[in-house]
Amino acid sequence: MTTIYDFTVKGQDDRDISLESYRGKVLLIVNTATGCGLTPQYEGLQKLYDTYKENGFEILDFPCNQFLSQAPGTAEEINTFCSLNYQTTFPRFAKIKVNGKEASPLYSWLKDQASGPVGKAIEWNFAKFLIGRDGQVSQRFSAKSQPADLEESIKALL
Repeated sequence: MTTIYDFTVKGQDDRDISLESYRGKVLLIVNTATGCGLTPQYEGLQKLYDTYKENGFEILDFPCNQFLSQAPGTAEEINTFCSLNYQTTFPRFAKIKVNGKEASPLYSWLKDQASGPVGKAIEWNFAKFLIGRDGQVSQRFSAKSQPADLEESIKALL
């Protein structure tokens, strides 16, 4: 059986990072963009992170430029934007693709575990996957789901 811990992803510095390092935590995995109408969700995501990180909750931020090129810029530019505008402190990884032949293996697996509003494909920036402490997908939330709407589901897994 595959779990989230079987995957290795690229950090912003292009280093390999094993998701094994998050074993036992509740994870929220989000594909993000800095130039999207949903970008203000960063504020709500940071609030969730601040509230629950001490209880074993992590948000894993994967910038994605596949939707109307709304995540332009380098890793440093994206970090600066998020830090200055939304004071984000949760982990951010290298840009990835979430759909198509070049989709990240992580996202291919996530989509196989839980369908969304348009089937398996990621519909837009800020689609969210909630992962339980067992490394399995618990729920998938649409891009339009506000971070505050996930709070009860997060608390139930913590």
